[in-house]
Amino acid sequence: MRRLTVVQLLPALNAGGVERSTLEIARALVAAGHRAVVVSAGGRLVPALEASGAEHITLDIGRKSLLTLRHARGLRRLFADLRPDIVHARSRLPAWLGWRALQAMPVAARARFVTTVHGLNSPSRYSAVMTRGERVICVSETVRRYVLAHYPATDPAILRVIPRGIDPAAFPRRAWPDADARAAVAREHPALAGGGPLLLLPGRGTRLKGHGDAIELLRRLRGSGSDARLWMPGAREPGRERYVEELEQAAAAAGVGGALVLTAPTDAIASAYAASDLVLQLSRKPEAFGRTVLEALSVGRPVLGWAHGGVGDLLGTLLPAGAVSPFDADALARAATTLLDPAARPPIATMPDTLAAMQAATLAVYSELCP
Repeated sequence: MRRLTVVQLLPALNAGGVERSTLEIARALVAAGHRAVVVSAGGRLVPALEASGAEHITLDIGRKSLLTLRHARGLRRLFADLRPDIVHARSRLPAWLGWRALQAMPVAARARFVTTVHGLNSPSRYSAVMTRGERVICVSETVRRYVLAHYPATDPAILRVIPRGIDPAAFPRRAWPDADARAAVAREHPALAGGGPLLLLPGRGTRLKGHGDAIELLRRLRGSGSDARLWMPGAREPGRERYVEELEQAAAAAGVGGALVLTAPTDAIASAYAASDLVLQLSRKPEAFGRTVLEALSVGRPVLGWAHGGVGDLLGTLLPAGAVSPFDADALARAATTLLDPAARPPIATMPDTLAAMQAATLAVYSELCP
């Protein structure tokens, strides 16, 4: 494969799955001897990107404003200067700007256009730009089915399913139970101390993440005699104070307020998985993928989630006992009881290096267009 210049477009480089994937592909490109450039409004992950040997160009191409359209001209000048082989758009507004910029260039000077559909966005003409790539990467089979169902004019031959990946070295297998990890969590959050199981629901402070379902599960488990505790890292975020108050009130009304801890996101999520006995993925809206499923299973912890979207795909393949018919609270409690029983829970397979597989598959897509 000849040396390529690949430009990735996204709104900003803050925390999130799209951002992580952008960094992971940039690192893979640099490691393979290619030039990796990322265009975004910037963010806290820029130093990590540049430390990998990739380049960052600051351009606010993700702000939803008519003024942002002016950046199409700036992108066209940038593409003329960089002469990229591939332009890879990962979000809708940057994709529109990148596509318009390329269309305004002479055909012989145009880069090949690639998009990745990271989410199940509402079908619309605006969202349809993500199907305009010469290759369209889908992060799961769920996303592929969604694209074909809502954009039937899309040629199935241009779709490539490349699941997001994790590095097992970042989420090493840990013994279960892990007394040291649990003790460390209990020292930081005394309400999580105790001899009963620890449930973990990592996720942003939004109703879609299923925090209410987790509280109901906690109520049922404790009602059956279990000293279960529940930790929700990520629920407590700036601007989400009212929602957190709602959750605390719901837990108090359910009689489990003393067994629930809601915190800001943790920077030690692998250790949080290790401290837990069961990881929950209860998003009420189907998700495109579900990276936390892979992360937790890599550490050796069972995952319990609603069997829809990408989470359902992963659990159906990797841990069927953890896949529950959406919103069936009785079935959720039964499955949790099984997964928490050392004598009854199914074995958890060792996770392969799915990050390396994702990186190799993405570079192979670039190679298809630029052999």
